[in-house]
Amino acid sequence: MSLTLNTIKPKAGSRTKRFRVGRGEGTGSGKTAGRGTKGQRARSGGRNKLKMKGVRAMLLSFPKLRGFRSRYVKAGTVSLERASKVFSAKETIDLRALKAKNLLSRNASSAKLVGKGPVEKVLNFSGIKASETAKAAVEKAGGSFILPKKSKSSKKR
Repeated sequence: MSLTLNTIKPKAGSRTKRFRVGRGEGTGSGKTAGRGTKGQRARSGGRNKLKMKGVRAMLLSFPKLRGFRSRYVKAGTVSLERASKVFSAKETIDLRALKAKNLLSRNASSAKLVGKGPVEKVLNFSGIKASETAKAAVEKAGGSFILPKKSKSSKKR
């Protein structure tokens, strides 16, 4: 006998017919079809939540993400005390200079000077915001703040 598509058959006993439940009491699993008597589980479509049990356990295991993250970048803070120690007198300090001296992270987009206390040096800050106390301390020592002018194209229309 030659081996052709119409003669190919599975091995004997490898494939068994599906047991059809609920086909009469003489079949062995008739009448209630192996579902017992009455109750939600005996009905068709009953107890559907069993399907979601694995997903629910998985969802409960995830950490709850609370709060929100602002899309607006905060200015990096620099203490007045550290800035006066690192920079020499009459030096103009801008964002690039603060990053060079490792007072700000490399990816900071803006800076704000904070802190209080006496400043002995004359420091000039360019393009850096400052708290009122820090601004007063720098100006008392003879320093200044130069903020860049806002361009007209940056305003909202």
